[in-house]
Amino acid sequence: MTDSRPATRRTVLAAAIATAATAAVASSAAASPLSAAPAASRGGSRDGSSVDYHGWTSAADWRSGTGQGTRVAAGRRPGVAIAAPAGTTDYTDPHTRRTATWEYAVWTSPVHRLPVPASELVASWNAHTPAGTWIRIEMRGTYTDGTDTPWYTLGVWAAGDQDVRRTSVDDQGDGKSSVWTDTFAVDDTSTGLRLASYRLRATLHRAPGTDATPTLWRLGAMGSDVPDRFEVPATAPGVAAGVELDVPRYSQNTHIGQYPEYDNGGEAWCSPTSSQMIIEYWGRKPTAEDLAWVNPEYADPQVCHAARFTYDYQYSGCGNWPFNTAYAATYRDMQGIVTRLDSLADAERLIRAGIPLITSQSFMASELDGAGYGTSGHLMTVIGFTEDGDVIANDPASPSNEAVRHVYKRRQFENIWLRTKRYDANGRVRSGTGGVCYVLFPAHVSPGQRRALASVGIC
Repeated sequence: MTDSRPATRRTVLAAAIATAATAAVASSAAASPLSAAPAASRGGSRDGSSVDYHGWTSAADWRSGTGQGTRVAAGRRPGVAIAAPAGTTDYTDPHTRRTATWEYAVWTSPVHRLPVPASELVASWNAHTPAGTWIRIEMRGTYTDGTDTPWYTLGVWAAGDQDVRRTSVDDQGDGKSSVWTDTFAVDDTSTGLRLASYRLRATLHRAPGTDATPTLWRLGAMGSDVPDRFEVPATAPGVAAGVELDVPRYSQNTHIGQYPEYDNGGEAWCSPTSSQMIIEYWGRKPTAEDLAWVNPEYADPQVCHAARFTYDYQYSGCGNWPFNTAYAATYRDMQGIVTRLDSLADAERLIRAGIPLITSQSFMASELDGAGYGTSGHLMTVIGFTEDGDVIANDPASPSNEAVRHVYKRRQFENIWLRTKRYDANGRVRSGTGGVCYVLFPAHVSPGQRRALASVGIC
């Protein structure tokens, strides 16, 4: 019904019981010491929040970083692209075992100092990767004790799956922190150690001798230090009471047994199914040519398409958070980020502005009336609020498209989404996501939507 693996790795993170890996991924290009870079000045933090999202998107942002072989691609949607390659590198795809030589160029962000030192960080990016190109996203941080992390790989990514297989990288750690699929986490938060600052690095690759180039439109990260909590404060109905957005409804269960090579088929496709709902809400969808590979007997082939092109070959699932937001940005003028929100009041500001969101939560069946199931990890789409402030959600874990719309009690939903700790059916302590969500929206939004995004720290 749902994909349990994201919650499993959150359990490891929240309990701080993971054994740090002994080796870090080799960086793809040399970089100057972290302390040498100028500090970034524009952030997305909110007063009183332990969550900070910071993104680089404008021409000025791209010029503020350090490039090796890159250029700023001007236009309505500025980005970073390859100018003249900085060199060549060999890459052996761990999933196909093919080794190939690639030209590359590197863009490194300025240092971003976190307003509240973080225990976790999740990067997300939006890019165009035509055939014969791909990107690697990395992070290096400075701890509050003044020492630096290694360069951690947070994703090897391409929109397609013919040149390289998009993948997270396991076994990264330095004895103080580790990377779990898409999330950097301090291993033992009880020591007080936190991440004080970071920089991100994007390495753009292309086949030698071609003019093709990836273009990176958005690069950012959410750093957070959400406190351990089984219960969160209740909020009263707010600005979105009585607002419901007209979001398409798709059931993941329609696809049970289809394309089992992508995480055992639809029973685990809550994340791409939710992503596809919002992509189509914004008026985008795959073309007939895009869908030509899907069995024509299958209903809603775009959901199969989303599963294939969000699939993480290392994680063996479709629930990699930034891979879903990057997939959304492969559609015309779309973008997406991974962040955390502090309350349902934040979600209401987005809904009021016409922006639905995808939330990640875990719960027992008794904790969410009307769901009819329990899950250790599940994504669903928040599309509105009733007049009484209850949550209207398109829940893909439904038997049919017609059954996808649900109304969940505000207090129950708020708690299962925002808590960081919970008990399972056996009384054991497990983790919650602490308000993780995807926000997918057009590159060019209305002034009101821009203000709503800014109000929840999205720049």
